Amino acid sequence: MNILIGDDHLLFREGLCRLLMQLDENAKFFEAGTFDEALELCQGDQEFDLILMDLQMPGWPGFSGIQQICELQAGTPLVIVSASESQSDVRAALDAGASGYIPKSSSVKIMLSALNLVFSGGIYVPPAAIQGESASASGGGGGGAQSGGPSMPALTQRQRDVLRCLREGKSNKQIAYELGLSEGTVKIHVTAVMRSLGVRNRTQAVIASTDMLP
Repeated sequence: MNILIGDDHLLFREGLCRLLMQLDENAKFFEAGTFDEALELCQGDQEFDLILMDLQMPGWPGFSGIQQICELQAGTPLVIVSASESQSDVRAALDAGASGYIPKSSSVKIMLSALNLVFSGGIYVPPAAIQGESASASGGGGGGAQSGGPSMPALTQRQRDVLRCLREGKSNKQIAYELGLSEGTVKIHVTAVMRSLGVRNRTQAVIASTDMLP
């Protein structure tokens, strides 16, 4: 397994190398201390099986940098490992193409579980990002709900849009296309909707919302 680690802190890179050897003791590591170094490695002939990157590395061009790396290493999961736990950063990273977002405050167990999820084709999102979205929805608009019908659980307008698409039987890919989002962000919203409705799957969400949306 070839793994690229982009972070401007040498000590953290070394720690990640030791941690990731638990996934593959024969893993080969490539390290970059700046965004330009990471970009150069991705532009070469080397193909990576996993890319881990920090935000705000020296030379960081913004979230478009994630898209650049993903385009150069198409098909390789890129996971952000950052000290930032901002919900907006999580969403922006996923929208740019990241396959996951792991806060640096996470435990070793959580980080390994998150990476295993990514390797299995999933997208890891820190629970706080989902809970934070639900909390902001309930704290912001209060009872300024849509007219008519029973009161909705605390959902953002975007979550309501996603829920309407679920009721139309659309896949995450179709929802992403229609709403102009990445599939990763759609998954965040679907999870948040199910949490708010107290259900476990998409079918239950549609049933539970039957009388809640016009």
